[in-house]
Amino acid sequence: MANTAHLFRRQSSRDLIQQATVRSLDELELRELRSRLVRAENGSQNVVYGATNQAFISDDDPPMGRILDIGPSATSDPPGKDTRKLVMQASIVSQKQDAAIVERPEDERESWDSKWTFLLATIGYAVGLGNVWRFPYLAQKNGGGAFLVPYFIMLLLQGLPIFYLELAIGQRLRKGAIGVWHEVSAYLGGIGISSAFVSYIVALYYNTIIAWCLIYLLHSFESPLPWAECPKRLFKNFTYDIEPECVVSSPTKYYWYRETLQVSPSVDEPKQINYTVALALLTAWSLVYLCMVQGITESSKIVYITAIFPYVVLIIFFFRGITLKGASDGIAHLFTPRWESILEPVVWLEAGTQIFFSLGLAFGGLIAFSSYNPANNNCYRDALVVSVTNCSTSMFAGVVVFSVIGFKATSIYDSCVEERSVMIRQNKSHDLLPVCDLQKELENSASGTGLAFIIFTEAINQFPAAQLWAVLFFLMLFTLGIDSQFGTLEGVSTSLMDMKLFPNVPKEMITGGLCMSCCVLSLCFANGAGSYIFQLMDSFAGNYTLLIIAFFECIGVSYIYGLKRFADDIELMTGSRPSLYWMLCWKYISPIAMITILIASFLELASEGSSYPGWNALTGTTDQLEWPHWCIVVAILLILVSILWIPGVAILRLCGINVIEDSEPAWFPSAELRDVHGIVPHEPTDIEISLFCIRADGSEGLCCPIYGTREQQLDEEE
Repeated sequence: MANTAHLFRRQSSRDLIQQATVRSLDELELRELRSRLVRAENGSQNVVYGATNQAFISDDDPPMGRILDIGPSATSDPPGKDTRKLVMQASIVSQKQDAAIVERPEDERESWDSKWTFLLATIGYAVGLGNVWRFPYLAQKNGGGAFLVPYFIMLLLQGLPIFYLELAIGQRLRKGAIGVWHEVSAYLGGIGISSAFVSYIVALYYNTIIAWCLIYLLHSFESPLPWAECPKRLFKNFTYDIEPECVVSSPTKYYWYRETLQVSPSVDEPKQINYTVALALLTAWSLVYLCMVQGITESSKIVYITAIFPYVVLIIFFFRGITLKGASDGIAHLFTPRWESILEPVVWLEAGTQIFFSLGLAFGGLIAFSSYNPANNNCYRDALVVSVTNCSTSMFAGVVVFSVIGFKATSIYDSCVEERSVMIRQNKSHDLLPVCDLQKELENSASGTGLAFIIFTEAINQFPAAQLWAVLFFLMLFTLGIDSQFGTLEGVSTSLMDMKLFPNVPKEMITGGLCMSCCVLSLCFANGAGSYIFQLMDSFAGNYTLLIIAFFECIGVSYIYGLKRFADDIELMTGSRPSLYWMLCWKYISPIAMITILIASFLELASEGSSYPGWNALTGTTDQLEWPHWCIVVAILLILVSILWIPGVAILRLCGINVIEDSEPAWFPSAELRDVHGIVPHEPTDIEISLFCIRADGSEGLCCPIYGTREQQLDEEE
């Protein structure tokens, strides 16, 4: 009996030791997994930041128990076997995991080298030229400080939810726009193709702005600046005199319209080829290719420069601007609220469109960027950081721009007052005296190219060391434009890679072919009517198309992919579930807001029509001209060539024609993330069941919100 008790105690001790060892190994395994999943967040340089990070083990890999040989084979060992075998086997777990990953070629996707690279690239993509030259104009035009009310409301109802949606769906499905929406549903693959097409079209004319900036940047080193004074003209009698067209306009307008654009009177008269713009376009596309050839995720140094440099210049201009005479008048004019304006529907319309396009939604670039992130990246935090940074940049740029505009307006006002005083001393007739109005001069601002290349350059002319300020300003515009161009083209190139249209062609060659085709097509802007074609594409190619694409993105996630499933995915990736607010926006509020803006835009277009500013050389001003019929046809084609892919792919799929090749879902470590975050299956609440039509089996309906508690609904079903 003593020997039996002794043997029993020894057997119990071995069992306890083995159980403790297994439990200890499980804890070590979980800690190791957690450390690998978050190692990239902590900035470690020992691993790759992204989907190829060796922290991620596929759900299809052998269970840890089988790798450790814990199971039937382990229990079959004699009770007295040395338990050090478990420790030795555990020491090679990481090597087996690494080998398992190496054996999965489909998981080898590009990845960001650090979290800062991703954030700076996304901020650079979202913060573009529109923040500098469109937001200040819209705020001043639509009620000053009162414009911020609809601006931030539309940010909360439309901008942030869609930005969050695109980052989350790209990170979860780990593909470009075409691959993501095709995986959501084979009938929705047209959404990704539409995003790729509109990105391609926008990239065509967007790079033209970069080319114009390069022209001005090159001439900014001249002394004096070529747009600082009117040039002289040689007449037939061999006499020189100031150019009459410049006299009736201004040196900055003349240099922009006549010297740079070599503009024609209308879009129907292209005249000669503009070789200066053609050469600048070739240079601009070459720079874009050189920056993207290594892959946007590996161009960390370029991203750091293009994303940070504009802020450095804005800060420099801020301190310079607030010290100028009249800066306070300009800033006050920008933010003084005119509350009656917020009752006008057009103000809400323009606030919504500005939020939408300044964030770069529906282009596919955000989905492509987020697909290179680790599976456990906090996309919710990223959406908040980038969106808030984007809107803060818009307001900060508004202060900078209107401090300079206030200086320019004050200078003109002071000159007018001085001229008026001289005329009064000369006893001139009261009817001949000029009218001096500071507020009128402040309101005489412009949007887009007019603000950058005419008004701002005119103010810079009056700065000491004007060449330095001109170089800084146009270098800032260049960097603002080129990093947005990266994101736009990345959405196209990633979609082409996911479609496997050129399976044996490396991405470098695809990027080169993409830039070359864009360069050839963009030569349509290198003529006298090029600026008018630019305005046509800017007005119609992106605005309506992007709204329609974003609408179908919300429909695809909320009603087809499943809102509950999407919320479960976000909880897996971030460790926290999205609140009811975001789910309400995705399913109801954001689609309604986009449809409202779209309908209002079409109604405004139908009632007021569309026109473009044509240059009048005799008066030195622009006249509003109606688009000819062929331009209207081109505008309709620009919209249809992008939008028709959405219903077209679905119809062809119904007919058995697969435009997009089916592929396996991208690898995603669901089980590992569930273990790391300690996530348990989510039980829908009564509010979720009522608002989102979640059925008892967890599926979702397409109905409107239902009311009543869960018990009442079950009683009704019985």
